[in-house]
Amino acid sequence: MFRRFVPTSSTPAGRTPARLTLTGLTLAATLGLAALPASAAPAPDSHRTATPPAAAALAAAAPDIDVTKVQAHLTELNAIAGRNGGTRRSTGQGYRDSVAYVKGKLQAAGYTVSEQACTSGCTSGAGPNLIAEWPKGDASKVYMFGSHLDSVAAGPGINDNGSGSATLLEVALKLAETNPTMAARVRFGWWTDEEQGLNGSDFYARSLTSAQRSAIKAYYNFDMVASRNGGYFINHITSAAAAPMKAYWDSLNLQPEENVEGAGRSDDYSFENYGIPTSGYAMGASARKTSAQAAKWGGTAGAAYDSCYHSSCDTTANINATGLDRSADGVAYTLWTQAVSTTVPANDFSLAVSPASGSTAPGTSLTTTVSTATTNGSAQTVNLSASGAPSGVTVSFSPASVTSGASSTATVTVGSSVPPGTYTLTVTGTGTTSHTAPFTLTVTGSGGCTATQVISNGGFESGTSPWTGDTGAIGTFSGQSAHSGTRYAWLAGYGYAATDAITQTVTIPAGCSTATLKYWLHVDTAESGSTAYDTFQVKVDGTAKQSYSNANAAAGYTQRSLDLTPYVGRQVTLTFTATEDASLQTSFVVDDATLTTG
Repeated sequence: MFRRFVPTSSTPAGRTPARLTLTGLTLAATLGLAALPASAAPAPDSHRTATPPAAAALAAAAPDIDVTKVQAHLTELNAIAGRNGGTRRSTGQGYRDSVAYVKGKLQAAGYTVSEQACTSGCTSGAGPNLIAEWPKGDASKVYMFGSHLDSVAAGPGINDNGSGSATLLEVALKLAETNPTMAARVRFGWWTDEEQGLNGSDFYARSLTSAQRSAIKAYYNFDMVASRNGGYFINHITSAAAAPMKAYWDSLNLQPEENVEGAGRSDDYSFENYGIPTSGYAMGASARKTSAQAAKWGGTAGAAYDSCYHSSCDTTANINATGLDRSADGVAYTLWTQAVSTTVPANDFSLAVSPASGSTAPGTSLTTTVSTATTNGSAQTVNLSASGAPSGVTVSFSPASVTSGASSTATVTVGSSVPPGTYTLTVTGTGTTSHTAPFTLTVTGSGGCTATQVISNGGFESGTSPWTGDTGAIGTFSGQSAHSGTRYAWLAGYGYAATDAITQTVTIPAGCSTATLKYWLHVDTAESGSTAYDTFQVKVDGTAKQSYSNANAAAGYTQRSLDLTPYVGRQVTLTFTATEDASLQTSFVVDDATLTTG
């Protein structure tokens, strides 16, 4: 949750106007506002709290969300902060690594995922919003669930707001795992720059067309849902949008209250401003628990709901597992109530693959059996297809369509040039509804390395894809030139505190004895001397492997190389990132990046 602030009128001097930059916002005095409430109950021994009979009936309508899995996401977010100076602030690499973690989980689960750069209204250097949509259900009726993914600079932000972000991630994964029939479309948003004034969500809502806003029937926000001394608060508790959220907490006899403290202070406000109905859960920030609330919920009267609000102690030790569990299950209940169809298809079927995994060498093939069964109504024709196969791998079905209740043989053919590795294929059966089943293919072999280059668009001549992050740094600008061609990535060079980063995920084939990253780097600076004020790093899976600074400034480009042989046979995320201090620009210009194996 952000603190209210007064932006200054000053704008830091920056790089030449030939490059688009975003004006930074400065925090001023915090207004005296209360905090969001939470549950102070101790963590349960198991991942679920005891469920009253009234809750059991409601819970049957939606799957249980395993709180230990939510906590595992929090552990990873905490580790990301630890690798990045103890913070996941929107302008830092910790935030971008958080985006990469969430994005990777969602893509693997089958979501349509996109990064939305905040091109106006955000703090300069802020990372992107992350949007994920489950590609099923009526697209004219959207229910949206969101939370901010950034922290303040002072700490890792595990309750504020790793708790909301991790909760939504696990609910999204459970939706993909269960794959129910959808009555409406579900969309998730993880917002940037909330702590600086709700900027990321405001940009998203502002960017929607009138028709797109009208399609969003309700937006649900989750900010600080695991405060250790908290209470149970619901935004707009008497509204129609809040009804399923309140029903679930009422079933647990929690007696939730209106989220007075959080009004206008989290990302739901961005949607309210455009007339979109909103609600959400919260468990409290810096406000103090009343005696009546302590009598109702437990905890300490007179103490803050979250004593580590906006502080360095907001770590995984600052999480109320009981409250987190109740919040996560309430989110799932709300999603299932609003968007999952309660009508069983008149004719339906199931799909299974057995065996669900297999290994074979390049130049050979294997088979697996795809089985179907009629689960409701009459048998129907099911058309079979496969997706996710890497280049050189094909999947055929004999027969290509079956009547539900029958089986087909899937033949997976692996070309002779397919690199060793493990790949996840998805088998889809389409009838009046569709169902999927995964198949894990392992291509064996350790010898026979075919030299290859795995970075795409390393010279930046083909737009920005597949690079992600601060892709506005890629292009042709006044003041710098390319090593070859006309385009390059100009990182930093603003003359004030800022961070730029671009990222690409690649697979380094197995079976090779070497893997080498090479790129051309030009450094120019207004700094003097040998002290490193501004830095450039190459990161592999979020860990810095190579660093340069303003002290490496020189005329023209220098080719740099990095041995990535220890990563042979793995998928890795490569990041070029540059960070400047408060004054005197240093530009780090990257071009012609390659990663070759041999």
